[in-house]
Amino acid sequence: MKITVPATSANIGPGFDSVGIAVSKYLTITIAEESPEWLVEHQLGEDVPSDARNLLIATALEVAPELQPHRIIMTSDIPLARGLGSSSSVIVAGIELANQLAQLQLSAKEKLAIATRIEGHPDNVAPAIYGNLVVAASLDDQVSALVTPVAEVAFHAFIPNYELKTSDSRKVLPQELPYKEAVTASAIANLAVAGMIAGDWELAGQAIARDRFHEKYRQPLVKEFEPVRQTAKEMGAYATYLSGAGPTIMTIISKDQVSAFKKAVEALQLDGSCHILSVDTKGIRVE
Repeated sequence: MKITVPATSANIGPGFDSVGIAVSKYLTITIAEESPEWLVEHQLGEDVPSDARNLLIATALEVAPELQPHRIIMTSDIPLARGLGSSSSVIVAGIELANQLAQLQLSAKEKLAIATRIEGHPDNVAPAIYGNLVVAASLDDQVSALVTPVAEVAFHAFIPNYELKTSDSRKVLPQELPYKEAVTASAIANLAVAGMIAGDWELAGQAIARDRFHEKYRQPLVKEFEPVRQTAKEMGAYATYLSGAGPTIMTIISKDQVSAFKKAVEALQLDGSCHILSVDTKGIRVE
């Protein structure tokens, strides 16, 4: 059995902790034979455990504590701690691992509720489950989500060659906003979401660039952001934003311009790599 989960790009400017999109990088879990103890075979580095301490297994056991151990083969092209939902993809895969092995028959809504409880917010786990663009909120232990397809745009990711942990990225955020500033920030977020759902990326892009919740505090942590954004602006891209907590820099641009934009960013010779991504429309799948 094989479980595949897409990477995700969350926040998308002012959609802080609530808006995310599934993109074409993937975590794959292959469930092999039963084993006396859990064994996770991977090439993700020494910092990622290969036993029951692995986040995949820890999540699965939180959902179904009596699972029979198996040998698991884990492969992923989602870079760790880069703002592309690497931990969220593992959490979603762990829930599905428990769902399959324990035959729980969980619905997508039930998986989302469990994943949000474990992750703390739904912006990454929701698109990993559903695919497409997802607007989600968790309130009073109830998680609601709206899934919508994405209009014909391309996503370009510049992935720096360094990690930026979410905990470190959150440290630079203010503890509170003045009421008037919060109202303005909320209005901008509403406009961004409305534009994305309507497929009006000109409108959405203008709102994304005006985020007041987190971007202006986090952008100084990613020195490559400004040259990438300036190049995107010169080439008529719709928007450039920090993916998740960063440091990945995502640019939304028309499909006929994305290849030229990739070449232009590569010519900047920044310390990182460029990737043209498409929207994943399926979310988690089991084969």
